[in-house]
Amino acid sequence: MNKNNQKKTQLPFRLNIVFIVIFLMFALLILQLGIVQIIEGKSFQTEIDRTIDDTTKIPVPRGKIYDRKHKLVVDNEAMYSITYTPPKRVQAADKLKLAQKLVHYMTLDEKDVKRITERNKQEYWYLTNKEEAVSRLSTKEQEELDDVEQYDLALERITQDEISDFTEEELQVIAIKRELDKATALTPQVIKKDNVTNEEYARIAENLSELPGINASIDWDRKLVAGEMLQSILGSITSQEQGIPLEKIDYYLSRGYNRNDRVGKNGLELQYEELLRGRKEQVNYTTTKDGRVIDSEVIVEGERGKDLILTIDLDFQEEVDKIVREELKTLRSKSSRNRHAVDALAVVMKPKTGEILALSGQHYNKEKDEFENTPFKTIYDAHEAGSTVKGATILTGLHHEVISPGQTFYDSPIKIAASNEKKSYIHGIGSVNDISALKKSSNIYMFYVALRIIGDYRYPFPRDASVNNFNRSGDIQKMRNVFQQLGLGVKTEIDFPTEAIGYSDIPDNAGNVLDYTIGQFDTYTPLQLAQYVSTIANDGIRVRPKLVNEIRNPSTNDTIGSIYQKRETKVLNELNVEDEYIKRVQTGFWQAFNESGGTGYSYWNNKKYNAAGKTGTAEVKIEGEGTLNLALVGYAPYDDPEVAFATIAPYTGDIRGQHPINHMIGTRIMDLYFKDEVLD
Repeated sequence: MNKNNQKKTQLPFRLNIVFIVIFLMFALLILQLGIVQIIEGKSFQTEIDRTIDDTTKIPVPRGKIYDRKHKLVVDNEAMYSITYTPPKRVQAADKLKLAQKLVHYMTLDEKDVKRITERNKQEYWYLTNKEEAVSRLSTKEQEELDDVEQYDLALERITQDEISDFTEEELQVIAIKRELDKATALTPQVIKKDNVTNEEYARIAENLSELPGINASIDWDRKLVAGEMLQSILGSITSQEQGIPLEKIDYYLSRGYNRNDRVGKNGLELQYEELLRGRKEQVNYTTTKDGRVIDSEVIVEGERGKDLILTIDLDFQEEVDKIVREELKTLRSKSSRNRHAVDALAVVMKPKTGEILALSGQHYNKEKDEFENTPFKTIYDAHEAGSTVKGATILTGLHHEVISPGQTFYDSPIKIAASNEKKSYIHGIGSVNDISALKKSSNIYMFYVALRIIGDYRYPFPRDASVNNFNRSGDIQKMRNVFQQLGLGVKTEIDFPTEAIGYSDIPDNAGNVLDYTIGQFDTYTPLQLAQYVSTIANDGIRVRPKLVNEIRNPSTNDTIGSIYQKRETKVLNELNVEDEYIKRVQTGFWQAFNESGGTGYSYWNNKKYNAAGKTGTAEVKIEGEGTLNLALVGYAPYDDPEVAFATIAPYTGDIRGQHPINHMIGTRIMDLYFKDEVLD
């Protein structure tokens, strides 16, 4: 065979080897692709989905608050806002570059510049002099320390001279970067809201393409339009800088809040946070693996929060405040003995529905020599209410059958061993029954009820005798069970974040049990007293007080939206006593106001609206000096109660010859209500 034939034979063989190798390589490649697509495809797809799709929720304006006549109370004030929404894994150097661009379009206020810390200045110097800062670390330090430790050490070695001579522009850059640093990935952060000028807004809006993550938008802030006197009831919200409270961070985050969301701090803003917050706008961001946003889409349209319709009429509230303030001012001017009287409180409500018509608290600030609105004290401040609670005492005695309807006792002093003599505030009352004891406010009648609750039926009670069978915990609880059914010593369950229930302790001797029956032991808030008298007026049905009547859907114009939810009247309990017994207490309350000899007769007998109620005078001490709490509860009309009230002025001077502030406040409020019919 010649050489040419031999070469022709070897060539196809070599080509076959090449083809086989290529085939094997393709086979391996196909196999690998199969593994990637079939076996590992799901995990790779999950990784792709995780890194490129993110949803952020953008807060919307809060719901508005209106009074019962739809007068706007709390609104949202629109304002220009500059925000920053950082992409994922944004670096400090990127934020610095952005701040250096922004400084040519906007200027932060002086207060923002003053917030710059030494650390902020060190970080700025580090970023602008990184090579120099790193060179100050030894080789050993760079080898042994992690990145964070190296960074912190480099900052420590920056001298005071190096960070003490920045220009005004550099300080602005540092301040802007400080605001940028507060933002979290894909979450809008306001970097300037106050005093954004038209020029700043326009310049930034025109150059958004050069400012990654920056947006010029319309933000909002809470605005009190009316009802300044109710500020402590309406409440407030956190700033974006405060964000959600640290102690409730898990609660809010689990409900879709961002850390910098503004939420209700107190009052109705907190109580109705879930409704006022609205529905956030949800935006889906598509990002590259390095975190750069390449697309966005609104997937849920935002909706402003729902509106609240209060039970309070602002015009009526304002007039009630005026009454309470004027009477407190008059009381203080009557005598130096009234110098401790710095508060006067009043609650007006509808007994059948629980609607709060007015919460008035007036406080005299001695340091400022001025009067202040403190309506929150009607919910939080508890005082001994004196004889106003005697209706509860009579019901207790009748319920436990230690007295019978119409049973009489002669009103004369009682002296228990190791206790001061106890008597009625008014002398010469004579023989009284359960009804006339309320009319004339007999303490002695209440004392005999207490003695019989204890188990001591002696009458008349022997002077300086010890009480038989005294069991302080069991005996006092019998009384408290009825008192609490009326709303005394328990939460009223008003739609407010917190409320006081007053001071309550187990009396340590029989004398204190007697004091309990005339309102000289436990303390109650004006709101509790209002619920108590409303329960009596309402034939023993105790309803929950409420500050909000309706929840309304937000509207797109200045009109009120459609009803989302009506807050119906909620019955908390029905008094577990005979209807006849409640009627006797109601009669006693009516006689106290309308029959000669009644404790309120001279103030109430000529009122056409036919009121009923009970006065209260409690002896209390302040700074070692004896003073009086002057209280009053009532309702009208007697036959079909439409409105109830409670008022108390603690730490007044001697009532003899002084100003009867409780009656003056009570009559003026009821005159206002029935004359002007402001709540129709």
